Amino acid sequence: MKLEVLGTGCAKCNALETAVRRAADSLGLDYELEHVKDLSKFASYGVMMTPALVVNGQVKVSGKVPSEAELTTILTSSRA
Repeated sequence: MKLEVLGTGCAKCNALETAVRRAADSLGLDYELEHVKDLSKFASYGVMMTPALVVNGQVKVSGKVPSEAELTTILTSSRA
């Protein structure tokens, strides 16, 4: 599973990266996590607000840090 956290490195962006890593590890997922800081990449996904989470090329969250329960749901439903 390819996970991308889009964000410039602000506190919320770093919090999302930590939360995603924690949720993916707790689910035992095989994943690759990248923190993308390139603004042109944000635009290519249509992301206007960070932080954002992209799972396998699809934007799942933008503009907030979701709860652990929300992240678990997102990652579980994207497993296929």
